[in-house]
Amino acid sequence: MTPWLHVVGLGEEGLAGLSPAARALVLGAEVLVGGARHHRLTEAAPGERIAWPSPWDALEGTLWGLRGRRVVVLVTGDPLWFSGGERIVAAFGGEVAVHPHPGAFQLAAARMGWPMDGVECLTVHGRPVEQVLPHLAPGARWLVLAHGPETGRDIAQLLVSQGYEPSRIAALSHMGGPEEARVEGRAGAWDAEVPLLTTLAVECVAGPGARVLGRMGLPDDAFGSDGTMTKREVRSVTLARLVPLPGQLLWDVGLGSGSVAIEWMRAAKGAQAIGVEPRPDRRALAAANALSLGVPGLEIVAGEAPEALAGLPAPDAVFLGGGLTEAAFAAAWEALRPLGRLVANAVTLEAQAVMLALHRRHGGELVRIAVSRAEPVGRLTGWRPAMEVMQWSLLKP
Repeated sequence: MTPWLHVVGLGEEGLAGLSPAARALVLGAEVLVGGARHHRLTEAAPGERIAWPSPWDALEGTLWGLRGRRVVVLVTGDPLWFSGGERIVAAFGGEVAVHPHPGAFQLAAARMGWPMDGVECLTVHGRPVEQVLPHLAPGARWLVLAHGPETGRDIAQLLVSQGYEPSRIAALSHMGGPEEARVEGRAGAWDAEVPLLTTLAVECVAGPGARVLGRMGLPDDAFGSDGTMTKREVRSVTLARLVPLPGQLLWDVGLGSGSVAIEWMRAAKGAQAIGVEPRPDRRALAAANALSLGVPGLEIVAGEAPEALAGLPAPDAVFLGGGLTEAAFAAAWEALRPLGRLVANAVTLEAQAVMLALHRRHGGELVRIAVSRAEPVGRLTGWRPAMEVMQWSLLKP
């Protein structure tokens, strides 16, 4: 099928920066769809002009209404990298062709002299800045698409709050055009406002009091908690059996402080989680933890299993961390996708009795996790055991 719909990426140079083939498509289009800036950069093209519909979801209907005409959708840079091309391709399949242009990430890496395979490419455009936090580490390099003039200041303040005030920041604006500009500074002294179309190049430098956290295995004091949470050692074993994978969805049933769901989301790119929790105080704790640890997208549902599970998107993994019941297991197991992983932890004898009965019927693997920590005993030191945890895990065929 010959595409009737084309998505063309633009740079600051406008038509002059396009390949001959892409330029011909824009100049020969019957309809051009884009933002005000895109139309300004292609004003020499004679086609009919349509502004981005609002909300974004209306774009698909607008484009279907143009089917059969020569249509070009104008976007900035690479249409398939934090841009609109992905959703258009998903909706129109073989009827659409994509024509990329070097985007902000490639241009910023070139300006900084950074190899692309050594940087994290992130965006806070329309998203909380805290979501960069899982990528924070000494020596890490980020390229971040800014949301507006305050983004540089917000990123700098976030770095300072984590003890990374010596970090270097370069704000690169309007790259490739006549208004290209660059502002540099340290996070601890950053006070610059930057233009709207800005990419931040950040080199993370740890200060003396830096908070150094991995993607998983976070210390217990990284979470606000009322004392009821899956502790670090047990959490690490739990996550190992849940197997966080890119883009997959976890149900955390009995969310508590959110520690398992949060580490799941930090562990794999695009990983998602839905937490189910009946207590409002614990839902508030989990939401605050998710924001402070860089996964503000954690979805939190009020209620108890199995009732609260009805209608949720099918999960790739399920963690039953509190209140294991036959009914909760049955609902979660029914919803779990093929090759999905289910892990349940039990501390009380009552929950362990339910777990043993389920294991007899469904199989899987049972382990008992015992952890002791060295603590003072008077003037000496001894081992203090934590409550043992029985863990059951199984894979859905």
